[in-house]
Amino acid sequence: MQPQRGRAAGLGCRGGDELPPVQQNLPYYPHIFWVDGYAETAAPCVPAVPSAPFPPPVPDRSRKPRSKGRERGERSRAGFLVMFLLILVAFTGVGLSIFKIFHLEKEVDELREVRFAWLRAGKGEKEERNEARRAAHVTGNPAQQGLPLEWEPSSGHAYTSGVQYEARGLRVSEPGLYFVYSRVLFRGTACDSPLLLAHVVYKRNPASPGSLVLMEDKAANFCSGQRMWARSSYLGALFRLRRMDSLHVNVSKIALVNFEESKTFFGLFKL
Repeated sequence: MQPQRGRAAGLGCRGGDELPPVQQNLPYYPHIFWVDGYAETAAPCVPAVPSAPFPPPVPDRSRKPRSKGRERGERSRAGFLVMFLLILVAFTGVGLSIFKIFHLEKEVDELREVRFAWLRAGKGEKEERNEARRAAHVTGNPAQQGLPLEWEPSSGHAYTSGVQYEARGLRVSEPGLYFVYSRVLFRGTACDSPLLLAHVVYKRNPASPGSLVLMEDKAANFCSGQRMWARSSYLGALFRLRRMDSLHVNVSKIALVNFEESKTFFGLFKL
């Protein structure tokens, strides 16, 4: 009996199913066939391995998929954070506005204090100017040595402010409107006729020659008989004076003038 090698070979592997060898470390067990009482080892045959694509990548277990609830929580936290930041910005703006308002109120109070201080200083300066107004009031001086009349510039009711008393007259150093006045009291023990009394106020200026009469009063036939008499002459008017104008008083009879400070005086003041 012929050994059926072909069959044994056929049983071992099919020619049509042969696959290219795949280098894999797989355990291999040879097939044993019994033919006519003895065993024969079949030729090695590589088992058919189905072709398969590469396996998909293994997902990263460290990153767990986010659930919908977790995403909603994160969105809520993000919205809350944004709202908190907006509220914080709003409160910051309000705080800055309040600070700015307080700062402005402080500046306004300081400006008011400065304004009040300036007004007080201006008022005080105005009062000082009023106190230091250019004016003079001189009184009669019994120690007469001729004309024009001499005056007392400082004692008693007499004073000078911004006006100089020199050369028996009042000299102004600032031009402007001045009110000028003079009073002279004449008094005698008998009326000698004819008797003429004259009272004159005139001015001089170094830039102009001569003198200019400003005011004048004359009186005649004011007394009769051999008895005591008195007559008062008063002059007063407003004049525009120039710088360095000097004013003087002249009378017709020095011997008849009463030089008491309350009865005979001379003065001016700037308006």
